[in-house]
Amino acid sequence: MAVFQWQRQIMFRDCDPAGIVFYPRYFEMMNDCVETFFDQAIGWSFGQMHINDGLGVPMGQISTRFEAPSRLGDVTHWRMWLTRLGGASVDFAMEALGGDASQNETRPERRLRTEGTLVCVDVQAMKSHRWPEAIRTRLAPYLEEGTA
Repeated sequence: MAVFQWQRQIMFRDCDPAGIVFYPRYFEMMNDCVETFFDQAIGWSFGQMHINDGLGVPMGQISTRFEAPSRLGDVTHWRMWLTRLGGASVDFAMEALGGDASQNETRPERRLRTEGTLVCVDVQAMKSHRWPEAIRTRLAPYLEEGTA
């Protein structure tokens, strides 16, 4: 099974007055991870998907457990893989790992774990649409073993 990996440094704009990530910002980071996954791993950028192909992948469901705070300057290491590949949707798992940047910590700590469903939709009709076969083929390697 392939696992998509992406890094993002925590910026000032992500933090609340206490200097930790304000939790709604994590949902923006999750979306950035999904968009980067489709662009870099699948070869189907959101521009191509939305503008040229008339499709999109909105979130149909999401469940997140926040396990530890991230602070300004921390580098988060995101991991994403698929747990189910359906006809017009995909279930995924995602986690963000990080260490304390101020102390050059090398042992990553899980900051959050997310499970969700993305639905392939026709953006004009706003109805589900089967995955294009070429995209489905590119998604398959990211499917967790034993979940086919």
